[in-house]
Amino acid sequence: MADAVLIRALKGQPKTLNLCNRHLDKIPKAIGKLECVCQLNLKNNKIKKLPPELTHLFQLQVLNLGNNAFEEFPQLLQHLHNLEKLHFFCNKISEIPPTCLNGFKSLTFLNLNNNRLQTLPPEICNLLNIQFLSVDNNQLRDLPVEFCALTTLQEFHAAGNQLISLPLEFGYLTCLQRLHLQKNKIRELPEGIGKCYQLRVLDVAANELRIFPTELSGLPLKELHCEENPLLQHLPVHSLQEEEVLALKEISVRFVMRSLRDRYSYLRKAIRRYPDLRDMLAQCSKCAVCGEAFLNTWLECVHFLDAKGMNLGNAIGKIPVRALLCSYKCFNSQDHAYYGVAFP
Repeated sequence: MADAVLIRALKGQPKTLNLCNRHLDKIPKAIGKLECVCQLNLKNNKIKKLPPELTHLFQLQVLNLGNNAFEEFPQLLQHLHNLEKLHFFCNKISEIPPTCLNGFKSLTFLNLNNNRLQTLPPEICNLLNIQFLSVDNNQLRDLPVEFCALTTLQEFHAAGNQLISLPLEFGYLTCLQRLHLQKNKIRELPEGIGKCYQLRVLDVAANELRIFPTELSGLPLKELHCEENPLLQHLPVHSLQEEEVLALKEISVRFVMRSLRDRYSYLRKAIRRYPDLRDMLAQCSKCAVCGEAFLNTWLECVHFLDAKGMNLGNAIGKIPVRALLCSYKCFNSQDHAYYGVAFP
């Protein structure tokens, strides 16, 4: 049946070829003669392997291999240099060989939903133009740090996996607009997510989150889905703490950071000769109450934001957001809305 379709297609040299729902267990070798094909649909068949002749489709831009019987990611796909969209959902892929990702220079869309992936290779960073990536319903436990090099990524779906955390470098995904991570085991979102300045949709429903990162309110979110998480509740309990004794390193860092605010400070000039010190000071945080810088000694607190005040049309109620305070002195001061975190 497929051979007959290809014979008819050879006469017209079509741009689009639809071979879905044909009960195919292999692709006829004659496919390699259709060099004009730009879109090839092979969805809903029983295909396990691709013929080498497929690499002759030099103009192929869209390939749909969804809902087939592939157990291995076809390495010959890397030779389809003009491929822009690849649908590979509902197969049995358990891993992606690193070399397979070297040739996808034009790929902007990749759908790997409903496979058996346990990891993504570090070479995922070779998808230089990827805009849409979906790996829903796999078995991923983490994401490689190289994933954060996908600076063109606009939409990422990883729902229904086993993710516990995200890379600390997640903030490098500055083009990200939609992030769907529902139904995982994520306990904490990285502070770097606050640098995803274009993020408009964040879905972290049905995870294990208790609190959100400090910069959440600075994101241009239009939708935040966080139901079915053990979020901290706004149940204040009175507590008064004594001022702690700071380590000498912490005292020194705080002194240096205060001095650096003076444009005529000697330290401001001297520090240029100590790059390691500059790198260490770059890790400093700012107290949510007094605004002073600190390095390692802080008090983790929480404040509760009203979803309506964040212009989140879909969310209601209070959202717990992390806040860092430099000392118990600031914590015990009056007229702030920060609470210490009490664990049961």
